[in-house]
This record gives sequence, structure tokens and C-alpha cells, in this order.
Amino acid sequence: MRISSLNLKIISGGVILAIAVGIRQSFGLFLEPISLDLNLGRESFALTIGLVNLLWGICAPFTGAISDKYGTGKVVLCGAMFYCLGLYLIGMADNETNLLFGGILIGIGLSGLGFTVILGAIGRAVPKNKRGTALGLASMGGSIGMFAAIPMAGKLIQDYSWSIALLTMVIMAAIIVPFAYGIRGKSNISTKDKQVENPQSVIEALKEAMTHRNFILLTIGFFICGFHVNFIVTHLPAYLSDLSFDSSVATTALALVGLANIFGVIIAGKIGDHMEKSKALVYFYSLRSIVFIIYVALPITPISTLIFTFTLGLLWLGTVPLTSGLVAAFFGVRYMSMLYGIVFLSHQIGGFASSWLGGYLYDISGNYNLMWGISIFLGLFAASIHYPIRECAVVRKAQSTQSI
Repeated sequence: MRISSLNLKIISGGVILAIAVGIRQSFGLFLEPISLDLNLGRESFALTIGLVNLLWGICAPFTGAISDKYGTGKVVLCGAMFYCLGLYLIGMADNETNLLFGGILIGIGLSGLGFTVILGAIGRAVPKNKRGTALGLASMGGSIGMFAAIPMAGKLIQDYSWSIALLTMVIMAAIIVPFAYGIRGKSNISTKDKQVENPQSVIEALKEAMTHRNFILLTIGFFICGFHVNFIVTHLPAYLSDLSFDSSVATTALALVGLANIFGVIIAGKIGDHMEKSKALVYFYSLRSIVFIIYVALPITPISTLIFTFTLGLLWLGTVPLTSGLVAAFFGVRYMSMLYGIVFLSHQIGGFASSWLGGYLYDISGNYNLMWGISIFLGLFAASIHYPIRECAVVRKAQSTQSI
């Protein structure tokens, strides 16, 4: 059966996200074994994970702009090369410096393989009325990858070593290369969408976005999303180990996040096609805080942990199609990868903050109590700042400036 170019793009994008994001989401399982084996505190590898998030975010607007102008395939190929090299360096690391350098390379690689580039390519190829669903389907790849990669990583660490597990992931990451063909292509804005797309330069698009109130609020809110998810994937395994739970509990718990998230992103994408995406984000962030409160307020057991992570998974990456969809709704899809890359930079700064701060606060206090409290407060704050956001396109005057 012949696959249409649009379906091939969605499938290829989903596979790329499954591999790239799935491997990244397993890094929390390596925190304790690497820290113990290399005789380092938890802050060292937590900082490495933080650098992955930070470099991923810093580079995302640039790789997004390159993808917008020159096509996605080349960006994906370069990203895969950096990603594989970074995984190899961490897998062979024997000191903190090698860990940090590997983390930097992984972060750069992910900027070419992550949501900003992939969802931008898909957003440009899909009609507006179907965009939310398409973005949700592609984002689902990250969820499937998380569900598959975490148990595999846990099994490899348990049966062999953390080094063997990471070197195996190098081979997995190389599978991305042929799928760069399916996601390739430059901007392909539909005739209908061109009606709201005035010619703009990159500078004009950036200036417009940085003075747009809704865009600023959305960017602040996505910082909190990054803070939440990276605190959980980085520190939950070590937190459960501190409670003397078997390592299989952490592996199963994170895998359940990925499983539930498969449904969560599909639901979020469809919600985004039928109601204001900003209002959906209010519900998502509010519910996250409620889930955090219930988990830490009740006695923590293996069963309660699995219920917690499955429920949280329903709210996990659902913010991605909603947030990226809002960027397209505000400004159109011409510079979607670049502009979403700016929002995503905020997400990754939040991820860096929680990855590093969790390790730092643990090393000085011996527990994660303050991190849970901060996460609850930030979730409620995120809900409050998304409430005034309105999903409407900017109104532009006719411009004579040609795009660059």
C-alpha cells in the first residue's frame, strides 16, 4: 500500500522522536549507578542531564531556523551524528569531565531531533483544522519511545552495566538516519494558511514574537513544564531507591509514564482541535499539581507510585501539541520551528534547573522534600498564567520586506 508523503512525514517524525526522546527519558536510571561507580555525588550526573536539557534548548531556535529555511532532513542527519557521539562518550566516561562533554554533544544533537524541528516540519505540511491531531500523533512517538526505552535500559543496566546500556543506545540512535529521508523537505505552507502569512524576515518575526504578550506567557509556562518532567525522569529513580524500593519499581514507573502518555498526547491533540488550547493547558497544569499533592500526602508505596506515574503520564507530553499549536495559531507556520524553538528553550532551561537543583538540594539536605513543594507551586502558577492567553492570530499590516 502506498503511503502518502504527509503520512510518511508523520510516521518518520514519530520514529525519530521515539528513538531520540525515548533514550533521553531513560537517563534518570543511570543517575545512581554512574554516581556510585565513578565515586561522584548525584550533582555531577544531574548536572550532565541538565546540560543536555540546556544545550538542547539553546540550540533549538537555531536548528529550527535552519530547518525552516533549508529543510529538515539535513538537520536530522547532523543531529543524529552529535547524539551518537555524545552517548558514546558518556558510555566510555571515567570522570566528570567526560560526562559533561558527552552531555553537551547529546544536547546539541537533540536540538536537531526533537520536537521543535520535527513538529515544525509536520505543522507546515498539515492543514490548520487537522494540525492539532497531526502534532499529537507525531508527539506520541516520544511517548512510545519512553515506554520502550526505559525498560530496555533498566534491563541492560541490571544484567550488564550502565556502560553497555549506553553503548547499545548508540546503535539505536543510528537507526534515526534513514528516517531523515521521510521527514525531509522545506517549508510547505498550504494555500489556505498563506492567507494569514505576510512576508516577513527572520528579524521581523522575532521582534513580533518577543513583544507578543500571549507568546511571552506561553514561554514562561513552558519553563514550568520542563521543570516538572525533568525532575521526575531525572530524580524519581533515585528517590524511590532512597525509600528502599526495588529498582524494578522505578523502571516500571517511568515506563508507565510513557504508556499513559501515548493516550495523553492523542487526547491533547484532539482537544486542541475542538477547544482553546490555552484553556486546555490550564487544566493540564492544575491537574499536575493535584497529582503531586496526592502522591506526597499519602503513604508512598510501590502501588501508589505506579498509579502516580500513570496518571502523570496522561498529562505529560500533552502540553507539547497544545503549546506548539498555539505558536502556529499566533504567528502562522512560516517560522514555526524557530519560534517554537524559543518557547522550547524556556522548557529546557526549566529542565536544567530541576535536574541540577534536585541533585544540589539532595546533596545538602538528604531529601527531595523541597523539590516536591516547588513543583506543586509552579504547576499552580503555570495554570494561572495560561488563563489569560487568547488563541488568536496576530494582525499584521502589509509588509514590503522580503523574507530572508
